Amino acid sequence: MSRKDTLQTLLSRDRWIVGGCLAILCLTAAIWLVRYPGAMPMPSQAAAMPGMDMSAGPAAAHPVADWLGAFVMWMVMMVAMMLPSAAPMILLYSAFARGVKAQGAVLAPTLVFAGVYLLLWAAFSALAAAAQVLLVQARLLSSGTLRLEGGRIAGALLAAAGLYQLTPIKRACLRQCRSPLSFVSRLWRPGWVGAARLGLAHGAFCIGCCWMLMALLFVGGVMSLAWVAVLAVVVLIEKVAPIGDRGARAVGWAAAAAGAAMLLWPGG
Repeated sequence: MSRKDTLQTLLSRDRWIVGGCLAILCLTAAIWLVRYPGAMPMPSQAAAMPGMDMSAGPAAAHPVADWLGAFVMWMVMMVAMMLPSAAPMILLYSAFARGVKAQGAVLAPTLVFAGVYLLLWAAFSALAAAAQVLLVQARLLSSGTLRLEGGRIAGALLAAAGLYQLTPIKRACLRQCRSPLSFVSRLWRPGWVGAARLGLAHGAFCIGCCWMLMALLFVGGVMSLAWVAVLAVVVLIEKVAPIGDRGARAVGWAAAAAGAAMLLWPGG
């Protein structure tokens, strides 16, 4: 077999390559999150540069560096939390492209689809990182745990996230994420442009479905691996489990009730 034939055979096994890449990305992100507190100090732990004005607090010392560190952290979290639930859609796209395409490998369009999907979560991570830096500077967010300091503020966010779980927008976005075959077959277009368009649509629906759940990281603490794991499991159940629709509503009612309790008894 020639080198060209060997390469073509390898690239035709896109299902295994895509699945392997997803598994490696998720595992790498999870390992990085576990090691994160020791690998990258938070702003409150960073040493001030000589001559730097620290009167506004340590978080104000290096705003750009703080944002960049927060962005990396949020992006890794989004990979670890969202890729497992997005894997069925990505793998189905790969299988669908293989069935539609008469010849040739489909690995590149699949990577474009997944890449654009992650690019949208990168944009979300950039906004979340900016919010984190601003909240720390305003002393509303603990610089050590990255958890909201005020009970009423945390309760309001928790209640808002719970109510969002019950809205038609949430249900519509979740319906798209839970029906990968219908989604891919309806929006399918050939080529890299079609793959990017489909990745853009899937990323938009996914963010519309989960952005308030991700905002709850500020309630339980962005640095809390247990809280990250809980929210990741909630997202996974919503998207792939048979009880996903009912589970999303149940989470909404529970979060709204818990948020209301925190608003009434912030010190409880």
